[in-house]
This record gives sequence, structure tokens and C-alpha cells, in this order.
Amino acid sequence: MTDVLEAGTAPAAQGSTQGSTQDRPQERRRDAAATWWRQAVVYQVYPRSFADADGDGLGDLAGVTARVPHLARLGVDAVWLSPFYPSQLADGGYDVDDHRAVDPRLGTLEQFDEMVAALHGAGIKVVVDIVPNHSSDQHRWFREALAAAPGSPERDRYVFARGRGEHGELPPSDWTAVFGGPAWEHVGDGEWYLHMFAPEQPDWNWANREVREDFLRTLRFWADRGVDGFRVDVAHALAKDMSLPLPTAAELAADDLPDGAHRLTDRDEVHEIYREWRELFDSYDPPRTAVAEAWVPAHRRARYASPEGLGQAFNFDLLQADPDAATFRRVVEDNLRLARESGASSTWVLSNHDVVRHATRYALPAGTDLQAWLLGGGTDPAPDRERGLRLARAATAFVLALPGSAYLYQGEELGLPEVADLPADVLQDPTWVRSAGAEKGRDGCRVPLPWSASAPALGFSTGTPHLPQPAWFAGLAADVQEADPSSTLSFYREALAVRRRLRTEEELTWVDGTGDGVVAFTRPGGWTCVTNLGDGAVELPAGRVVLASGPLDGRALPPGTTAWLTDEDAQQDERQDAQGPTGR
Repeated sequence: MTDVLEAGTAPAAQGSTQGSTQDRPQERRRDAAATWWRQAVVYQVYPRSFADADGDGLGDLAGVTARVPHLARLGVDAVWLSPFYPSQLADGGYDVDDHRAVDPRLGTLEQFDEMVAALHGAGIKVVVDIVPNHSSDQHRWFREALAAAPGSPERDRYVFARGRGEHGELPPSDWTAVFGGPAWEHVGDGEWYLHMFAPEQPDWNWANREVREDFLRTLRFWADRGVDGFRVDVAHALAKDMSLPLPTAAELAADDLPDGAHRLTDRDEVHEIYREWRELFDSYDPPRTAVAEAWVPAHRRARYASPEGLGQAFNFDLLQADPDAATFRRVVEDNLRLARESGASSTWVLSNHDVVRHATRYALPAGTDLQAWLLGGGTDPAPDRERGLRLARAATAFVLALPGSAYLYQGEELGLPEVADLPADVLQDPTWVRSAGAEKGRDGCRVPLPWSASAPALGFSTGTPHLPQPAWFAGLAADVQEADPSSTLSFYREALAVRRRLRTEEELTWVDGTGDGVVAFTRPGGWTCVTNLGDGAVELPAGRVVLASGPLDGRALPPGTTAWLTDEDAQQDERQDAQGPTGR
């Protein structure tokens, strides 16, 4: 065994008997309440596609409440709710009309409170998406900005700039938006507004104190309603340097820019904003949590995750990696080192609402151009679904064994693959329109979930789902998998239950000499995880198998399979931990 890696410097993790609080149950409970997020399993709900209670074809908050028993039996520690705010759905709800309200199509504030109460009653924390880089173009403040004159206080809340040319008829720069097309929109009086994403998503001006104060009010609004934490969308992009002259797109894309020097993203002053947020979060007991979606170089990620900042930041390195043992080990080593630097715990993600589902990525040859594959309807190359699901389950077991928090995306517990053949006339993602059909976008991972094989709309709704479900989804419906102990749903339930019993200090020790294509490590207490990503079976080390992602051949671990093992001492620790506080 080699290389003990620790993941942070926080108090002893849940289930640990280390530390001076071990004989003081009240302090242990308080520490667990404050640090629940460090090794939590967080389940992402994309509300419009999760469950529809009113039959209009769009998922809603009452639908989430009705499915709390599913989430509780699954065994997750928290639910992360993607945007549920009033929206014109130019970008799946990330174009927000009002940050302190519920979209009437999804419910009411009273129903939000009922959902929070139901989740809390099941021991599940609530994390909500906050979208601070931009609003909707229907936001009250943006409509006031359009009605006001250039240079007015109303326009200063957003990023407006004078156009080039004699009458400002040309955009201020040649920048391109993330979803394609120009990043500037003309308002008819010589000024243009910046939108890093869709034209319906004007960027806030975070140099404006009024904007900062309003978002502090928003954070308080939801925290006061019982929200336990926040997922911060596009956390790296709030601070912008709009001083003249504006750089060209080529200058923005230069690969030799010093750290913090990019005009639009990852500027050092963004952390001034998050220091204020942290002060607000820490004014609550227990403190509210936050996790940054920060697409920044790895060495810059620690500042977002620092105790003085948001406290945690996503790493998407495994999500972007092929299922390869050496790659998986390197990613884990790198991110546990970054976690130590920040004092946070790491985050592990394999799928979310923005990417092709990992059961499908692993079903395709390494290096497949996923957007080209989607444009072709998902047939060239043909996915090997059996291989994809086998590797997806193995990777999930690997992730769930790691120190840190694991983020699951709705439907992955059913083994759902990407729906690659959605016809053009149903696509909703702005990427499809803004790229003029060059990219199909993200709708394939947002198709409504199948709950019941024999029900209309597979139990998602009594109406017509906002995105069509393929007929073959019926075979993956939750009620079908309920009765099958070998199903992916049963595997996820078992994995989360065993993980909770074994959860321990935030460190691991690599195990070498296990064979080519194998990555293995131990956790404190005698918990070993072995993942075989090679071509042949390998012999398992000594220990009692407590979880396997697929069938074993005696003591042989087949390719594309992960197993967890414990020794006898670990079994005693497991029984003791089961009697202690869980932090839920």
C-alpha cells in the first residue's frame, strides 16, 4: 500500500471516532450538522423533468414532494434543485425572471415550503440553484433598464456598452456567446448589452452595489425558508473588467493570459463577492453551504472552495475522463490535493443536466465526438449499451467509495442512457438554435423520468411530457426495477446504504500491485475499493465483499466491475457507526 491521501482539514467526518468530541455527543451532533456536506450524496433534481403532479406535462414542486419516498429509500443526503423560478425557458429555467419566486407552472411558495418540509422530514437536506451571472430579459430590472436612458442607474445594474461606429450601430466587440452567435444585443439607441449565454440572459453588473445587495436579499430569502445550501451557477464569471479598449475575441482566448487577467471570467475580485456571501451563510446555525460551478484551471479552483468563500467547488474531471484506471487515479490524486489546499472536501460528478449521460458515454468508443454523434441520431457509432451500463455502475461504485461528496443526476439510478434521437421539432436547448443546428444540445439528458412502465407518460405525468419519452424507457421504469434485485436501482440503493455504514475519515491509501487496468484503495477502518477497468478478470484481495457493481466469478473481479470489501475489524466499526449520529 502507498500514498495516504487526505482530503481536507475539517473536523473528523461523520461516523469517525477520532477527535476530542468523541465522548461529547452534543458536540458531535453540532459538528455533523455543520459539516454534513463534506461526504454527502447529493441528488440533482431537474424539476421540469422529474415528476409532474398537475398533468400539464411539465414537472413541478408537488411532483418532487410526491417522490420524496423514492429519494428517501434511495438513501441520498441532499437534493439539489435546478432552477424552479419564473422563467421564459429560453435556457431551461436558467433565464430567471424573479429570483425570489416560484414559476407558477411549477407551483407556489407554499408548495416550495411543503416540499422542503417533506424532504427535511425524510432526513434530506435541500440545496437550490442560484443563477447570479445573468437574469432573464423579462426581469423587472432589465425592463426598467431598457426603458431608461444610456448612463442611467437602471442600466448600470447590467453590462451595457456603447457600440462602435458613428451611431453605435456595430457591437462593442467581436465576442461570441457560449450558445453561439454574438455576445452583444443592440437596444436601438447606440448601446448594446452583454449576454455571455443567450440574448434572453443579460449579464448583471456586479460592480454595482445595488446588484450585490439584492442577491444578498435573495440568499437570505431562501435560507430563511429552510434551504440548507446553494449551488452557484457560472460562479467564475460574475466579476468583469469592461474598461476600454475592449479586447478582441482572439485576445480573450489567448492561452498565455496571467492568472486573474481574463476580462470576463475567474477574476480575483470575484472572491470579494463570495466573502460577503460566506459572512451571510455563517450567520445561520448551522451555516448554509455552497458549491461553485467554476470552470477554471484546477489550480484556481481552491479559492472558490475555501472556508472564506463558497466552501466547495465542483470538479468535473471524472466526468470528462474516459474509464481508464490510470486516469481515474490521477484525477483523484489531483483533486484530493486541491481539497487539502482549500480545506474543503472534493466533489465527484459523472453526469448532470449539461452533459451526455455517463451510461452512454461509456457505451461509445473513447474519443467519440458526442455532438456529432447526437446530430446523427446516436447511431454512428452504435452504442454498446450493455458495456456502457456495466462501466457506469462500476464508475459509480468507485465514486461513492471516495472521500468527499458525490453528486448524482436524476435517472442515473435507473441506468438511463442518453436519448439521442429526439427530433428537431421538439428540441428546447438554445444551443440548437444559436449554433444554427451545428450542435444538438442537452435535451437528450433532460427527457422526463420513467416511473411506471404501464402508466400514461410512464408515470411522469397524466398529460403529454414536454420532451417525448422513448418507448424503450418503459423497460427501465422505476416500478420495473423495484422487483429486480439485480437492477441498477437496487444497486444504487444498496451502494448508498453500505456507504453510509462505512463512511469514515476523509482519506484513502492506494493499493498497488493489483494488475493492469485496476485502480484500488483503502479507506480507514479496513474498507477497500477495487475497480477493474482492464480487459481481463483479476483476483480480489482478502476481505468480505459487501458490494459489487455486477456479478462476480467467485473471487474473480470481471472487467468493468467494482467491488467493496471489508475486514473483520471494519465489520465491528460498521456496527458501532450504525449506532452513532449520521448527520442527516
